[in-house]
Amino acid sequence: MIIKKITGTWFEFTHHNVPEGKYWNSACRLFSEEQWREKVREIKSLDMKYIVLMCTSLVYEEYAEAYFKTDIYPFAKNFACDNPIEALLDEADKQDIRVFVSAGFYGVWTHTYENMTSPEVTRRAFKAMEELYTLYGHHKSFYGWYFPDETCIDGHFMPEFIKYTNEYAAYGRHFGNDIKCLIAPYGTNVLKADSEYVRQLESIDADYIAYQDEIGVRKSTPEQTGAYYEALRKAHDKAGRAALWADMEIFEFEGAVYRTALIPASVERVKKQLEAISCYVDEVLCYQYLGMMNSPGTAAFCGHPDSVNYYNQYKAMIKEIR
Repeated sequence: MIIKKITGTWFEFTHHNVPEGKYWNSACRLFSEEQWREKVREIKSLDMKYIVLMCTSLVYEEYAEAYFKTDIYPFAKNFACDNPIEALLDEADKQDIRVFVSAGFYGVWTHTYENMTSPEVTRRAFKAMEELYTLYGHHKSFYGWYFPDETCIDGHFMPEFIKYTNEYAAYGRHFGNDIKCLIAPYGTNVLKADSEYVRQLESIDADYIAYQDEIGVRKSTPEQTGAYYEALRKAHDKAGRAALWADMEIFEFEGAVYRTALIPASVERVKKQLEAISCYVDEVLCYQYLGMMNSPGTAAFCGHPDSVNYYNQYKAMIKEIR
């Protein structure tokens, strides 16, 4: 049986859903530059080679904050590190990790459809992309863009989502022909990988599509996901575009879905998740290292008390995979 290792993870400075980030948001806001670098080194210690930065700004109904110096939104208050994106990318340079830099959120993060279609949000996002590339594009780790306004593939992609992805990709690629683009939609359990879906894949300008396995959010089980990704493999092969990746959820909820804290899943479940999809996908990324895992003795602890044990168990498992 083919079992792939997790080769990348999402990464964030603040978790956008406040109840979900119960165990790490407050700690992360106090991280120094060196502590952010430590998290990157921890990720490398698990043989990961990709980091997906979830957001470069975060907008709620009540306020907005940015994680770099810009006049689009104020820099995050009570945030100890004054240039966390620089720390992330500079350490990723040293660790030979490729980073997808987020082009969001530049509208209220829960207003996905509005963010995809609003000219004002697009204007802010494109201005941010220009500033981000000017500030950080010299880093060899700056691998591409991530477009975080995710949508549900309810049978097929919404036309508005394809238009959003293609417009952002066209703008993002003007900085250089080697820039890559990543999306990570949900709805994996309800999409229809038929001829219409193949046609949509042929028209969408993304280098990588990392489909959420939706096990952490209790929409799917490891017994079901193999069939989903097998169908996607056939569709992607027919389309001949966009590498098929997985966005594998390594968390559980402490209570109600979306309204309580994220906590580590069991490593036994993670192994089942990998077994189900490994032979169909090109890469497995996870959501996410931060908060779910911590290296023993780390100087940058953030997350659930079980996160060190989770790290140890996962590291032991990938030694077996080798």
